[in-house]
Amino acid sequence: MATCNDLLIKQRSAIEFWAAEGCSAVNIHARMKAVYGEMCVSDSALCKGVIIFKGADFRETILRDQHRSGRPLPASDTVQRDKVDCMIRANRKHFERTSAPYRLNWTGLPKSL
Repeated sequence: MATCNDLLIKQRSAIEFWAAEGCSAVNIHARMKAVYGEMCVSDSALCKGVIIFKGADFRETILRDQHRSGRPLPASDTVQRDKVDCMIRANRKHFERTSAPYRLNWTGLPKSL
């Protein structure tokens, strides 16, 4: 069974191929809807993909999601949790001031922090 990310990459590849052939977005969406059913990308996402792929060189397009500078990194490992804990302990007043609107206190923090 393919994961969601694998399915998305397959669909982007199909969009790139049909856009290079000159198919319209409506035609591509109808063909993909017949194959992928409910798992098909939305028509607006497909139209954006067609616009991107029609103006690009097929040798230079990247189908995988790129890393974004603003995307938060998960603090799921113990090293990250320890860093966050040290930051909170080092500047307690800042933590209390910034967390006041959320009514958080030291005992109200999730155990993952």
